[in-house]
Amino acid sequence: MLNRIWSRPRGEWTRVLRKELPAVAARVVEELLRDTPVFAEVTERVGQDMAQDAVEQALLLALGLRGRPPGGDCTPTAPKVPRPRSGSRVVTTMPGARARQALFAALAEDRCLPERALGELARQAGWPLPGRVRAVVLAGTSAAEAAQVGLQLAAALGQGLLGTLDTDVCVLVPDPGPETRAALAAVLGGRTAAVGHAVPVADAVSSLRWARRLLSLTPPGAAPAHRPVFVDDHLSDLLLLQDESLARALSARWLRPLEGLTPRQSERLEVTLLAWLESGGAPEAARTLQVHPQTVRYRLRQIEKLFGPALREPRMRFELELALRSRRLLDRSRRARPRPQSRPRPVGATVRPLGLAREARVNGL
Repeated sequence: MLNRIWSRPRGEWTRVLRKELPAVAARVVEELLRDTPVFAEVTERVGQDMAQDAVEQALLLALGLRGRPPGGDCTPTAPKVPRPRSGSRVVTTMPGARARQALFAALAEDRCLPERALGELARQAGWPLPGRVRAVVLAGTSAAEAAQVGLQLAAALGQGLLGTLDTDVCVLVPDPGPETRAALAAVLGGRTAAVGHAVPVADAVSSLRWARRLLSLTPPGAAPAHRPVFVDDHLSDLLLLQDESLARALSARWLRPLEGLTPRQSERLEVTLLAWLESGGAPEAARTLQVHPQTVRYRLRQIEKLFGPALREPRMRFELELALRSRRLLDRSRRARPRPQSRPRPVGATVRPLGLAREARVNGL
């Protein structure tokens, strides 16, 4: 394309470029859609026409030509091809709303944009990049409610970047210091929400990931006075649930002596053992469980028979506490997941009319 442009008289450059550029941009878009998943995701969001137009603008800039406004013309500024600078990236100008969406996507999906490109995108979005951010994930929130919460968070903390991940409405807010938590609790009071831990802005995806994970463990149908949950208060639990397969393997290994008991017996001893390990003594465990200390001592004797003298080893006690807490968290996680709705069975296929005698027995019950 360049050879054809520069071989023509200068007055024909614009005509040749207008003729050649769309075909080249279409080929570039086709290659990117096939080989670059991130580009394919963005294209699906903004549309292929807009993606191709952005590629055309990038090609113009890469060729040392002035970009054109929508529907305008493009005019070469110099008959030379600039050498590409290593690591450079072109960020084309876009409307503020779309720039905010693109900025949220870049931060939430860990696009690994260079610092310069990320700063330019933030400038176009009108969202100055803070040093540290927290992710706020809202549950069961409509678009209008989410916008209202976003405005309230922006008013309380100076700014907020609203976006969606799957079906979750998320807001990235700056974390200037210890007072951030109180401000978030005041704005989010009465809502089911999870607040991620404070991270550098380039690691916002981590705060989002663990806030969403914590929200998935929150029981559905929370009361109206429910407070937001903070990742900072559940760091050890989330660490245990980082890999559910390993958590199950840990529980299966260390809690094997309880397998021969009934579910009720096993649950009673698990609760007692965990309370004893966390509190450090039978009286303290009894207060936690609201039972008599002698009841706790009786259960501890049963536990010692099952686990043996190794229960006194510090490493085994540590592993047992991890295993017990992992099992409790896995049970809670399983209960928090929505149950699949069963299909209604056709009544006529499964219910047969009762005879008079059987009907009498049913009415008698």
